[in-house]
Amino acid sequence: MKALQGSEGRPTLIECETPNCEAGQVRIRVVAAGLNRADLLQAAGLYPPPPGVTDVLGLECAGVISEVSERSAWKVGDRVCALLAGGGMAEEVCVDERHILPVPEGLSLLEAAAIPEVYATAWLNIFQLGQVQPGEKVLIHAGASGVGSAAIQLCKAFASPCWVSVGSAERLAYCVDLGAEGGVVRGDNIEGLHDFAPFDVILDPVGANYAAQNLKMLAMEGRWVNIGLMGGRRAELDLAQLLGKRIKLIGSTLRSRSDDFKGQLMAQLAEKAWPLFTQGKLLAQVDEVFAWDDADAAFARLASNQVNGKVVLHISEE
Repeated sequence: MKALQGSEGRPTLIECETPNCEAGQVRIRVVAAGLNRADLLQAAGLYPPPPGVTDVLGLECAGVISEVSERSAWKVGDRVCALLAGGGMAEEVCVDERHILPVPEGLSLLEAAAIPEVYATAWLNIFQLGQVQPGEKVLIHAGASGVGSAAIQLCKAFASPCWVSVGSAERLAYCVDLGAEGGVVRGDNIEGLHDFAPFDVILDPVGANYAAQNLKMLAMEGRWVNIGLMGGRRAELDLAQLLGKRIKLIGSTLRSRSDDFKGQLMAQLAEKAWPLFTQGKLLAQVDEVFAWDDADAAFARLASNQVNGKVVLHISEE
């Protein structure tokens, strides 16, 4: 089959063996795959897949089931989207059946490919680890990103007002339209966020550059969930603030979690979030769709940091 692999810093279309469908897995004929920053890092040689995981790119996809295991609850022909540790940017992928969800009613497969990774990430880090409660205030850095777009909508749906930091006035308007209360443009310095502080939960993919300000802006018993290092990996912190406010600093990744953990996370998403797509309270935010043989342009688009929501690769027709 054809698949995309990282080679010399860029995505490369290759021929590789079709994966085997193991017990407890389903085979998906992939129609579309969401592009994530992890794919950029992997293609650049900076983020290898976990042990035992394919080096084919792609952490989420949508398509049609073409093979099921014995006694599976799924059937051939079901339209699904999947959370993956890798392998989504290929003609076929085999995945633990606990890691797939039905395509929400009213969504195309191109739209569905843009939701598993970002909604799972937002739900895990704000609602499970951050333990946000209705009425608590949330700060989302990189609010116009795929994860940020999902996080804003989830916060609005579950009655937790949120604010954002973003890269432009246009992206701030995009976030407010999704449901954010407001925020600041990074070029204006994120100190402007102090006007909206204190925050109970901060979702932070930036890291070092925002660390000192995060501590200042967190409320008593605040939760700072760090999910990325876009702004560097080393920072000097005033630990007296961490102690005095009883702040929880939580480091979090999703890709390397166990299959059981991901299965439980997807089950919670199915219960809590998936009905909201049908109700129109959650939306797939697709910025642009690229043919997968134009992957270079897709990766460049995401790397530009000008994307509102998600970039999607169109792999095949439904």
